[in-house]
Amino acid sequence: MTGTHYSTEEMLARLISFDTTSRNGNIPLIEFVEDYLDGWGVPHFRVDYEANRKTNLFATIGPDIAGGIVLSGHTDVVPVDGQPWTSDPFALTARDGRLFGRGTCDMKGFLAVCLAEVPNFLAAKLSSPIHLALSCDEEVGCKGVRPLVAHLRDNLPKPRAVIVGEPTSMQVVNAHKSAVTFSTEVTGHEAHSSLTHHGVNAILVAGELLCEISRIREHLIELGDPTHRFNPPYSTIHVGVIEGGTAKNIIPRKCSFQWETRLLPTADTAYVPHRFESFSTRLEPAMKVVAPEAGIATQAVNSVPGLAPEKDSPAENLALHLAGANSTHAVSYCTEAGLFQQIGIPAVICGPGSIEQAHKPDEYIDMSELRKCEAFMGKLVAQLS
Repeated sequence: MTGTHYSTEEMLARLISFDTTSRNGNIPLIEFVEDYLDGWGVPHFRVDYEANRKTNLFATIGPDIAGGIVLSGHTDVVPVDGQPWTSDPFALTARDGRLFGRGTCDMKGFLAVCLAEVPNFLAAKLSSPIHLALSCDEEVGCKGVRPLVAHLRDNLPKPRAVIVGEPTSMQVVNAHKSAVTFSTEVTGHEAHSSLTHHGVNAILVAGELLCEISRIREHLIELGDPTHRFNPPYSTIHVGVIEGGTAKNIIPRKCSFQWETRLLPTADTAYVPHRFESFSTRLEPAMKVVAPEAGIATQAVNSVPGLAPEKDSPAENLALHLAGANSTHAVSYCTEAGLFQQIGIPAVICGPGSIEQAHKPDEYIDMSELRKCEAFMGKLVAQLS
């Protein structure tokens, strides 16, 4: 069976033309990829995240046996709203050896290489399978891939390695931080602003909590990074959103804020939430003296596991060989790799483009990066044939 041949640039142009901003879903892009794979007789299936709106696609080239290599990448992109683009973000534009468009770097460039290489994968008559995993909703907390990860764990022959093609300039990354998002809501008690002793000021209580977060931040910096691999060289804590109050002369009853931790993969994951909860508990009695209904509620709303280095990892060893590298790297952003590692599949990150170009206006990928990734895939075919 002979399907349609695409160069990497041609495939990337098609993928970029789909506005897969996370809020929109990714079904049209997935349907295009399914038609392309059908033309080459490649079996595939979907694992939905949101039916008829957001889905994951899994395809297998070669024998349907254990021990394969998963090439994994997300199809969603971040918004372009308010960004000063100088070209259409959803039309691939070439200038000075660079390809511009939303997702060129993060991470449709990697997907374009993988899909354009399908004819070569098929021609090689692989002894071990190559799996393609296209996920959704990575950019909003690595949420969409989770049903696919669970399906892979429970129903499919176990692969021996996952390579997540996030932009690393084709360097092999074997460690990244975790990311946990928290939401805290302070409930106070309204009163006239001249009668502060009759109210519980939710904003002032939130201020005390924010000061504790700042103290936790300082402690995390003091602990540092024993491996000396990460930038910044410590676990981080950050407050991103806060809202509260209704008028300057009303003691506010509500104040809420969202915050997150990005911990080293070896860090104690319980330390921050336990310390924060302990401090919150100490504040509540004085609040309840004035108003029994007053209090502080915090919940973890999303958690992405870190990626920890593994001894003699088949994913790391393979990626180093394919990339022609002799050392690994660590990054502070998080990816879907930690979720694959969590179910017992060794994972690394290695893909074309620089993370420094991701999420910006005029996002681009150097054509030379695509050539490096193509060479990487050529070596993978030789390794598995």
